[in-house]
Amino acid sequence: MSKKCGVLLVNLGTPEQPSKKHVREFLRDFLSDKRVVDTSRWIWLPILYLIILPIRSVKVAKLYQKIWTNGESPLRFYTQSQSEKLAQKLAHKNIQVNYAMTYGKPSIAEQLQQFEHDGIEQLTVLPLYPQYSVSTTAPVFDQLSDAIKQQFNFPELHFIHNYHDHPLYIKQLVDSIKHSWEINGRSECLVFSFHGIPKRYVTLGDVYQQHCEKTVSLVVECLQLETGQYKLCYQSRVGREEWLKPYLDVSLPDMVKQGIESIDIISPAFSCDCLETLEELAIENRDLFLASGGKAYHYIPCANDNDAQIALFADLVT
Repeated sequence: MSKKCGVLLVNLGTPEQPSKKHVREFLRDFLSDKRVVDTSRWIWLPILYLIILPIRSVKVAKLYQKIWTNGESPLRFYTQSQSEKLAQKLAHKNIQVNYAMTYGKPSIAEQLQQFEHDGIEQLTVLPLYPQYSVSTTAPVFDQLSDAIKQQFNFPELHFIHNYHDHPLYIKQLVDSIKHSWEINGRSECLVFSFHGIPKRYVTLGDVYQQHCEKTVSLVVECLQLETGQYKLCYQSRVGREEWLKPYLDVSLPDMVKQGIESIDIISPAFSCDCLETLEELAIENRDLFLASGGKAYHYIPCANDNDAQIALFADLVT
């Protein structure tokens, strides 16, 4: 008799509402994680509670309000849709699919309890981060482990570490870029923008930068791009510590100075559109590029819940 199988998709998380209160709760959980900020708790927590949360919660809530659609967070909407569509695609295999958030609801612990209640004997966990990082993928494993400690019995586990060089993932990126070029025309330079992490993490052994560079090299090879026709950057840095370079917000004005007037930009690190893509890339950095003298800036959306993405997930979990 075959085992009863389940799949858990895990994304970072989102506030329940784009309000100061809910954003504060989300940022508190996210920024309290030692995997995300590894500074001594004696130093970090007073800074977090007395400075960052009171100030950032108001600012970030306003940013979320820009992208909130039909009363819903885009990240939650697409993650839930991915889960539902993957369940449909795997229906013939009788595989149960749920989703969870590392920070927010539904939690990993809640969904693990649901799988136990439903008699799932074999569970595949897919963190929705193509490139592994200690600040994104590792917290999923931490919370999964903590939840399992509370159970008398737990399913056979398969944890997917990354898929940065998976052929279907690379093809999905290539096809998305080509489709954008067919619809909007091709700009002078294709920018790959990945979420940044402190450089120190890489020094300590995080393979994130290696994965990002490998993803770009495979896509560039498929598109047959030459040096000067593409650029890899990192976005979303905070604080004074050095993060992975080149920084996107520094590179964009520099590109204009170098004579580049039009760019296409894509963020391969995100499985679905969210605050960092819909606001930071599609609005904030677009305004920066155009204000610096650029003429055309086109954001290429994430794969979200399209057929290629679901086919990729199905291949990964089966």
